[in-house]
Amino acid sequence: MQKNTAPKTDKDTNITIGARADKSAALTGTARAPGDKSISHRSLIFGALAQGRTHITGLLEGADILSTAQAMRSFGATLTRSDDGTWTVIGCGTKGWQEPDAPVDCGNAGTGVRLIMGAASAYPITVTYIGDTSLSSRPMGRVTNPLAQMGVTSQGTDGDKLPMTLTAPQDLTAINYAPPQASAQVKSCLLLAGLGATGTTEIHEAHLTRDHTENMLRAFGCPVESFARDKGQIIRITGPATLTATNVNVPGDPSSAAFAIIAALIVPGSDIIIENVMMNPTRTGLLDTLTEMGAYLRADNFRKSGGEVIADIHVKYSKLRAIVVPPARAASMIDEYPILTIAAAFATGTTIMDGIEELRVKESDRIAATVALLKSAGIDVSETQSSMSVTGAPSQNGGGHVITHHDHRIAMSALVLGLATQQPMSIDDASMIATSFPSFFELMSALGAKIEMAEA
Repeated sequence: MQKNTAPKTDKDTNITIGARADKSAALTGTARAPGDKSISHRSLIFGALAQGRTHITGLLEGADILSTAQAMRSFGATLTRSDDGTWTVIGCGTKGWQEPDAPVDCGNAGTGVRLIMGAASAYPITVTYIGDTSLSSRPMGRVTNPLAQMGVTSQGTDGDKLPMTLTAPQDLTAINYAPPQASAQVKSCLLLAGLGATGTTEIHEAHLTRDHTENMLRAFGCPVESFARDKGQIIRITGPATLTATNVNVPGDPSSAAFAIIAALIVPGSDIIIENVMMNPTRTGLLDTLTEMGAYLRADNFRKSGGEVIADIHVKYSKLRAIVVPPARAASMIDEYPILTIAAAFATGTTIMDGIEELRVKESDRIAATVALLKSAGIDVSETQSSMSVTGAPSQNGGGHVITHHDHRIAMSALVLGLATQQPMSIDDASMIATSFPSFFELMSALGAKIEMAEA
């Protein structure tokens, strides 16, 4: 075995490198959360749209973000990285995005492709989008359908899958739209398209979703209106509008921090601090849920970074209790449900998570993949189309081998589980972890986690 090195697929020998996690002693120490994935995608896209130079510090340099960076170059923006890790983006500004010479490859980046589709629709160009096998299985109709109402035509594979070609008209039409599902990706796609539409584009959200796009549009000089309505809100943007370059300091990703946080909660004796965690209220649903389950979580040293509030999170091993997670909370923690089930596996009672049908159309069917993960470890779990229920116990046997379906969050969740089970947990492929959390193995090892690479 090769310990704590970056996972990869050996192209010469065609050997897939998996990973294994063993029961660990108490996790201790301090680690810094990696740059937020959502903010990183947006900073590159907004910088490429803007007039002038945008300087970005703390960018997450995962595979998904690098795919978005390359996509921005294909539209005519100039992107460079300095030795200190600062990225500079010279945007297209009033000239606008140019039609790419070749298909735009978004890799595994679902957020990237959906936001880029919206941004590119602000210009009268034709663009073909492609991605890896996982991304090519994911539905794009949730963004192409409302874009069609704005005048954008699309032609996809099997209806609404990649490869897909979108053509935007000379005169884009502003629309009023109420997404049928709570999705920041859909909202963001339409707001970015709205930059090129004549008139006011209005989005009606039944439930609040992450507001990074609205915050960043304002930071780039574009006024965005938002009004509370029942449990949701109305967001308005008036076009045509041009963004003005600014500097972005990317805060730490709460979705990535969640893996270390829950590892510390379930490994007896653990006591860690995760620094630089973004505390945007549209992203802290998991922290609220864990607190209700009895977790020791303490946020200190509040400050601002990149227009977002951040803090350091102190975490200690805790005896957890099961709860019913409010379905209305799903939008604020949709990416965290797989790792939440790992905490639920060690909680007393049955934790019920409903209103999470959005997980069916992520990098994998995350409900099915998470249920299979838990069952492989002998954990009592059930599912419906829109829910999961996990019955926990203070000790779990483990010993499972998990098929990750090329889903980074399933892979990391399985490895965190293995740190607290009696028998080790292994995964078939660790390569995709680099899409969102390239420093995962290094960070977890520094805290004392027993995770090793192995041929799958």
